[in-house]
Amino acid sequence: MQNTQDTHSKVIGYLLWIFGFLGAHRFYYGKPVTGTIWFFTLGLLFVGWIIDLFLIPAMDREADLRFIAGPTDYNVAWILLTFLGIFGVHRMYQGKWLSGILYLLTGGFFFIGVLYDFWTLNDQVSLVNARRV
Repeated sequence: MQNTQDTHSKVIGYLLWIFGFLGAHRFYYGKPVTGTIWFFTLGLLFVGWIIDLFLIPAMDREADLRFIAGPTDYNVAWILLTFLGIFGVHRMYQGKWLSGILYLLTGGFFFIGVLYDFWTLNDQVSLVNARRV
């Protein structure tokens, strides 16, 4: 039996689920394709959003198995991206100072960089953690 660390939080997952009809919780758990679908269809016309209420524990377990735990915390990175993404604070938190300053000066690289980070933040943090272990 493999011992896994808790990389993602169910509490944050459920808080993001409140805005889940926009796909926030799906992006958080590393499901960018369905997160985008939820964003454009309002959680599959709210039906998928309601079903996700019951799927969050499974999505949390899957994310814990899929992503590498380490000193860079996924929850902190996601909170920084969600609320301060255009300022690049989430990139600076990961030690990516140059791109963080670029985001700061360009509004999240004209917001396209922020959208890219919503798709890839879990993999970015996983890579940073793998390098530090």
